[in-house]
Amino acid sequence: MFDFALPADACDEDRYRELVNAADALTGGEADAVANMANLASLIWSFVPNLNWAGFYRVVSGELVLGPFVGRPACIRIPLGQGVCGTAAATGQTQLVDDVHTFPGHIACDAASQSELVVPVVRDGQVVAVIDLDSPEKGRFSGVDAHGIEGLAARIADRI
Repeated sequence: MFDFALPADACDEDRYRELVNAADALTGGEADAVANMANLASLIWSFVPNLNWAGFYRVVSGELVLGPFVGRPACIRIPLGQGVCGTAAATGQTQLVDDVHTFPGHIACDAASQSELVVPVVRDGQVVAVIDLDSPEKGRFSGVDAHGIEGLAARIADRI
């Protein structure tokens, strides 16, 4: 049984350090990518406050396909280069969007989402997935959040 908890006064840097450590412990030695993504989505949901969606989109046959997540039902397929997730996957660069309504070509899967953080997961030089976090608060995500989720993506890239 896993029981991961943070002290109530944990700073964001500590939160992400503990998230990465928990992810490592939870996925270490498990070869099933879907099981790992499911547990990771749940961990992110538990560790990162003020989210309304947390999960994965996988690169499959030149497009993004919905993977395990926590939140409301979501878009199933996203073309590479479209929306925040598709842009992150196509460019291989983290997308931190304070107001999704100002992002050109934003794809609204959940009308409640106001800000978004999408981090590519890169394995052997190729984007294999993206980690997508949505929040109902504008400006919810910072550089600390981006750095923390980038650290998570690097740690789990060979496990999904």
